[in-house]
Amino acid sequence: MDPKVVLLVEDNADDERLTLRALRRNNIMNEVVVACDGEEALDYLFGRGRFEGRDTAALPAVILLDLNLPGMTGIEVLRAIRSNPATRLTPVVVLTNSVDPDQAALCIEHGANSFVRKPSDPQAFSEVILQIGLYWLLLNEPVPSAAQSLV
Repeated sequence: MDPKVVLLVEDNADDERLTLRALRRNNIMNEVVVACDGEEALDYLFGRGRFEGRDTAALPAVILLDLNLPGMTGIEVLRAIRSNPATRLTPVVVLTNSVDPDQAALCIEHGANSFVRKPSDPQAFSEVILQIGLYWLLLNEPVPSAAQSLV
């Protein structure tokens, strides 16, 4: 069985560090690929740019997607993921600082599996990351992706 990779799409270095630290603190040792913007995330998923030649059939177990990204927004990234047959079933958790109540509905409408607000308290943030990790990496039974069924 392939190791379960997490794709973290986060442009804020402090939030990236907090997320990585929370994963390690909670003994979630899965590989984490960090993309600093939407284009880089899509490059990873589709084997483009610096990820040219990557086995695109090996999809992440979960994508942690920030909404407020430079250039391409998190919603645009979500749309691109859901519009591609190879990635349309890949779990996406929107993990954001946004307090806009309409954002959650918009994300779910565009195919997010979950919408989670980042707590400002580091301890609470660590607990949120633990719960996300336990669910998506241990409990959730992944659906075979279109990319895997083509292999």
